[in-house]
Amino acid sequence: MNVADRTAPVVVLNAFTHCGVTLIRSLGRLGIPVYAVHETRKAPSLRSKYCRGTFELSLSDSSGDAAVESMLTIAARVGGKPLLIPTEDVSCLFVADNSDALRRSYRFPEEPRGLARSLSSKREMYTLCKKFDIATPEASFPDSRTEVIEFAKTATFPLMIKPVDNGEFQDLPGAGKSIASNPSEVLDVYNRLSRNGAHPELVLQEYIPGGAESVWMFNGYFDQRSKCLFGVTGKKLRQYPPYVGQTSLGVCERNQSVAETTQRFMHAIGYRGILDIGYRYDSRDGIYKLLDVNPRIGSAFRLFVAENGLDVARALYLDMTGQPVPAADATQNRKWFVENYDLAASLKYYRDGGLSLREWISSLRDIEEYAWLAVDDPVPFGAMWVASAAYVLREARSRSRTRRNSRRNGAPRPRGQWI
Repeated sequence: MNVADRTAPVVVLNAFTHCGVTLIRSLGRLGIPVYAVHETRKAPSLRSKYCRGTFELSLSDSSGDAAVESMLTIAARVGGKPLLIPTEDVSCLFVADNSDALRRSYRFPEEPRGLARSLSSKREMYTLCKKFDIATPEASFPDSRTEVIEFAKTATFPLMIKPVDNGEFQDLPGAGKSIASNPSEVLDVYNRLSRNGAHPELVLQEYIPGGAESVWMFNGYFDQRSKCLFGVTGKKLRQYPPYVGQTSLGVCERNQSVAETTQRFMHAIGYRGILDIGYRYDSRDGIYKLLDVNPRIGSAFRLFVAENGLDVARALYLDMTGQPVPAADATQNRKWFVENYDLAASLKYYRDGGLSLREWISSLRDIEEYAWLAVDDPVPFGAMWVASAAYVLREARSRSRTRRNSRRNGAPRPRGQWI
């Protein structure tokens, strides 16, 4: 696709993962100047040839005021009042919480105050769903360890367990999401997510049966009137971490029910900007039930590409620079693949008996785009595998040290204990 005015630069905030590299490529291939901000310049995504420049900033290690000042300095160095695109929960909420100060130097959609935090909170999102008659799994929000224990004694299993605040556990696989099949496992998850003895805010959610293919997604862009200018649906074929995580292999398919429900909900709450939202189809009652709302770009956004090349990042750029967003038909049956995540996920599915080698090979046919591998931009792919190998080695060494210390101290092998 062609963009008439490509002069406005873009700053990508927290560009570490495959979302970062696909975002940099999507806009960079159009000739748009793209810059990246992350806590380390060693992030594989920053090796992309389409990244014009990088800046180091850790949002978690800086105070809010200091981080804002750093971001304003970055905007001045980039010039041209750049568009600002956060890529995950921490950076999304940072932009939302500091929107008044950041808007002096950046362009981004103007959200109703507090809406991003409400949608990122499982508790408040659940309340919004009930208010606007949006189907969602039933859930409980225990306020103490005792309430967790009491709820689990009478709960119907399995249960999905999630942190109320996505960003608080962003460092854990699947952002801390787990499936518990009995009361002991519920307490195990609770103990694992307790940090410094504090009570973790959790949601104990009804688990809707079904594989990854029952999880449907909508990616879209909503303008300042909360009108959907671009929207595409698709579903997961595999997830990382398995059963609870993000898309490692997905396919674009039309789902009118998911699209209409999402647009009705977003218009009702006045949502503006890029949206990534997930549903699970409940075969017990034939209803699509909302699971998660990400008030930002999703990590799998390049699955959702129209026949004219439009995606949510490009729709945002066109709209925020005053250019028309063209009508677009989704590319049906388009498949998108995250190499490292899918390999790890597939090994788990294989060990569980849910995926054979032949089925895995067959599933990789007709993939239209890879998250890391790109002929015109090969360096991030190699850097990703180097980083992945280093991560696996660190984890192996950590587990080995833990086992040695356990044997040395005569500690019993850890077991789940309910009482």
